[in-house]
Amino acid sequence: MNAPRVKQKTSKMKKLVVVMFGVIIISKYTFAEETGGYLLDNIEIIGQKDRAKVFPGSGYVVDEDQLKIEAIDDINQTLKTVPGLYIREEDGAGLRPNIGIRGATSERSEKITLMEDGVLIAPAPYTAPAAYYFPTILRMQSIEVLKGASMLKYGPQTTGGVLNMISTPIPTSLSGRVSTFFGENNQMNSHIYFGDGSGAFKFLFEGVSRQSDGFKRIDQSNRDSGYSISDYVVKLGVDTGLAGKFLFKASRTEQTSNETYLGLTDADFNANPNRRYGLSTIDQMTNKHEGYNLTYSHEIDDSKNFTVTAYKNYYQRDWFKFSGGGNYIDAVNGGDASQQGILDGITDVAGLTYKHNNRAYDSEGVQANLNVMIDNHDIDIGVRKHEDNMNQFQPQDKYDQVSGAYVYQSTVTPSGSNNRFEQADATTMFISDAWQVNDALLVNAVLRYEDYETSRKQYGTDRSDGPASIKNHETDILLPGLSVTYDINDNLQTLAGYHKGFAPLGGGADSDEEVEESANFEAGLRYGSGNLFVEGIYFYSDFSDKSELCSVGSPCSNGATAGSFLTGEAEISGLEFQVVNTFEGDTYKVPLAFAYTYTKAEITGNNNASGFQDGDKLPHVPETIFSLRTGIEHASGWDNYAVMKHIGSMGDVTGFNRTGSAFSETDSLFILDLISRYQIADNTSVYLKVENAFDDQKIVSRSPDGARPNKPRTVSTGVVMNF
Repeated sequence: MNAPRVKQKTSKMKKLVVVMFGVIIISKYTFAEETGGYLLDNIEIIGQKDRAKVFPGSGYVVDEDQLKIEAIDDINQTLKTVPGLYIREEDGAGLRPNIGIRGATSERSEKITLMEDGVLIAPAPYTAPAAYYFPTILRMQSIEVLKGASMLKYGPQTTGGVLNMISTPIPTSLSGRVSTFFGENNQMNSHIYFGDGSGAFKFLFEGVSRQSDGFKRIDQSNRDSGYSISDYVVKLGVDTGLAGKFLFKASRTEQTSNETYLGLTDADFNANPNRRYGLSTIDQMTNKHEGYNLTYSHEIDDSKNFTVTAYKNYYQRDWFKFSGGGNYIDAVNGGDASQQGILDGITDVAGLTYKHNNRAYDSEGVQANLNVMIDNHDIDIGVRKHEDNMNQFQPQDKYDQVSGAYVYQSTVTPSGSNNRFEQADATTMFISDAWQVNDALLVNAVLRYEDYETSRKQYGTDRSDGPASIKNHETDILLPGLSVTYDINDNLQTLAGYHKGFAPLGGGADSDEEVEESANFEAGLRYGSGNLFVEGIYFYSDFSDKSELCSVGSPCSNGATAGSFLTGEAEISGLEFQVVNTFEGDTYKVPLAFAYTYTKAEITGNNNASGFQDGDKLPHVPETIFSLRTGIEHASGWDNYAVMKHIGSMGDVTGFNRTGSAFSETDSLFILDLISRYQIADNTSVYLKVENAFDDQKIVSRSPDGARPNKPRTVSTGVVMNF
């Protein structure tokens, strides 16, 4: 279902001839660097995994080895092993992740900066940053997480951190890979790519397919709860020699998933966590994404290089789903047994609402970066020009439930918040200087400037009548940051940093609303000797006024599903700790990686406007998280691994600790995954994977409409062949 076109203002983008921007890159670590047989044509913010251990600020790289070893197809499971990240699952398959980093809570990943190959990938990063689109993890080579002052080069979300996904690079020679994966519930993943980067002309063709029937069973229905995803990428590169390099990337993703917002009552969850009410039998999400990037890079000389990228992303979705199911869940949880019959499908009810959550997003921009090395100074200067918009046109269908069946009655033409157009126009600039003062001391200073404006037009039932209401918002802000590393000796390093962070309010902000600002600090120690690496970092974020962006998927603490809500002054602080080591024998290795995060997140000071009080805890932030990855790698080619992950309980709304409701907090969860891999030939390996080996299912989310489980024990097998 297509939304009507809206006449837009003349695009400033088309008037630009050349626009400079800070592509998220430390240039000397990217183009033309060889590693593992690949040409790194992608834009990176950290680079190699070991680089994160000495980075001027805290960072982490989930490298190709981990993604391959653990046979990852769910981004949530990967990021649970990264310190400082908060993951709130929703569908058990990682289709629409909720990712938070430090001071940025996890609602729809809207408070962190999401990128693929250095380009913003949220559907509309300023207007509507909620990440209903997320790239397919199967086609990623690595995932970079950057925290601390260095993130100020990237934005727009600059409080918690940056997540940059590095897609499959063009191989240095004619080669490729085929992998396939079969699991329970008719799950099948396929991934194939081939390319050649040996000549002046380079290319890569890649395809991914994912499908599953899902692990939930819908009452009184033969429909499955699964999904089908296809994802295609083409990369074309030209190395002109002295004139520089060009890289063009085009991608297209389509997804159909029989997903719903409707969860379960606690009693029904305890009886069968994999049940779905028949009320959600016709719920379905359909979406498609197209992305185009053109990057030009030129190494001017040994001390200077320049990069410019033009990008455009389009995303369209229609999530047709039952609305208002949370009211029935809350009523039954609260003791009103009369509503249970409606959930069970045995009580007839009229006027049920099923909404087409139908939206189209456009995001485009030009970004460029100049990197200059002068003596002991590594200087980045950049600017980005960006525009995005969201076109929302959401009809509502009315159904009656009759003897467990759903009978269509009528369609309500959208108006108000269901019929609106939002847009944003942003210009950002930064300058950073990494100054190697002496052999031991590195000082990294960053200054970022953000200037953006947003608008929202809400219509009646007919857009030709003009908007019924208009909102406008404009903000410009200067964001300084400073980080320092000091080598105490060859093995021990200390780090510290400060940066000012902010988060845009989205397209529905009023002109007088203040953006969320924060003062963010970190301090820590690193120790490295041989295979052993130990790091401990304390972090602290002080918010002048914590904001929530309201959506149906993540309602604000006041119940709103649109706009924003200010909850008051807040502080988020904690400790990240990790230990990495490899123990080596004559014929085997035992890798070990342990990560732990403790977080305290709460309102500071009473707030009469929001009704929150000093000490009220913030939602979707678990107090404790830890993971342990270990295994035995044998010279015979038979490797076995165990991955253990724990996420503590978290609240669903601000102040859940004071309300004392048993239905406002998730359960803590411990999961064990087992992977056995055997190299049957030089270019071929097979593996067996058992996810959630103890078959432990808990309430991992209560948003938006009831209790939701993690995936049950699931066995799968796969084969990987390089050619």
